[in-house]
Amino acid sequence: MSFDAVTARFEATVLIHLDSAWNLARWLVRSEHDAQDVVQEACVRALRSFDGFRGGDGRCWLLTIVRNTCCTWLEKNRRHEPEALSEETLDQLESAGSSPPGLLLREAEAEQVREAIEELPTEFREIVVLREIEGLSYKEISAIAGIPAGTVMSRLARARKRLEEKLSPLIAEEA
Repeated sequence: MSFDAVTARFEATVLIHLDSAWNLARWLVRSEHDAQDVVQEACVRALRSFDGFRGGDGRCWLLTIVRNTCCTWLEKNRRHEPEALSEETLDQLESAGSSPPGLLLREAEAEQVREAIEELPTEFREIVVLREIEGLSYKEISAIAGIPAGTVMSRLARARKRLEEKLSPLIAEEA
């Protein structure tokens, strides 16, 4: 297969999932800048090993590589301080038709949810991001994280419980 054909196949199979890759990396390494570096490294790794990709779900394949690259990065850098989301990201969370007070409330709520997710241990945070934000199935998460589906379900349940406990004052205010 020619280089151009491999490149086209790589772009069609893998690069279309860059948003998901960056999203996962951002949540795991807790830094927008570092997430860009991690995703770039993951894409280089994916391209180098693309000849071993035998079809299937390119998104799961890429997210597995991103997750592993994040784990390697975290082992080397062990940064525990969270970085705030950019204004651009916060703007994306807002809906265009809301009133200014509603936007402020929604922004505050989104910030509290983001902080609650940030406080989760990495093994819970990655499961929440993959399931609740990326919408992956338990089976897909199991393959990406390299853990049994039952472990995915129990981690997700424990993560949801922690989030519920942390966010219960916010939920009570809305009721």
